[in-house]
Amino acid sequence: MKAFKYTQIEEMYKIIDTCSLCQVAVNDPMGAPYIFPMNFVRIGDDIFLHSAPEGTHLELLAKDNRISLSFCYGDDLVKQHEKVACSYSMRSDSVVVKGHVSFIECTDHKRKILNDLMAKFIPENKFIYSEPALRNVRIWKISIDQMTGKGVGLTYEQFKELEKRKNDSH
Repeated sequence: MKAFKYTQIEEMYKIIDTCSLCQVAVNDPMGAPYIFPMNFVRIGDDIFLHSAPEGTHLELLAKDNRISLSFCYGDDLVKQHEKVACSYSMRSDSVVVKGHVSFIECTDHKRKILNDLMAKFIPENKFIYSEPALRNVRIWKISIDQMTGKGVGLTYEQFKELEKRKNDSH
C-alpha cells in the first residue's frame, strides 16, 4: 500500500473540515502527552475548541500552552492480496497540527465562534446563549505553527492515478 503526503494547505483544511472530532494533546509536567477528544471548528487559519471553565487540560495549558491536534477520517479496508496479511491497510487521511493556545474572553467573539461551531453540526438552527453560559465557557483559539497531512491505504494504481491528477492540475 502506498502512503503520500499532502502538501497544499487547502487539501489539509479539507481533511480537517471533514472531521467531527479531533484528538487533542497537551503536555503534563513530566513531559508526557495528555490526550482527549474534542469537537472543533476551523475559521480561516485558526482552529477553535470549547470547554468547561476548569479541568486538568486547562491546568496543564496554564503551565505550557503548546498543543497538538490530530484529525483523521476514513476507515475503509483496502487489500491487495487476500491471503497476505501485510497487504491489508485502512484507507484514511490525517492531519497533525502543532500550535499554541490562547483563550477568547470577549462574549461577542465567544458567541460568534459558538455559532460557527454549532452550524458545523446543525446548520439549519439559530442558537441563543445566556450571559452566564458565555461567561462560563472557555473558547480556545489554536494558532497553527506547523501542519502535516498524510493519506494511507492506496493501492499502487490508486496512488499513480492520484499523482497523475495532481500533475494534470498544475
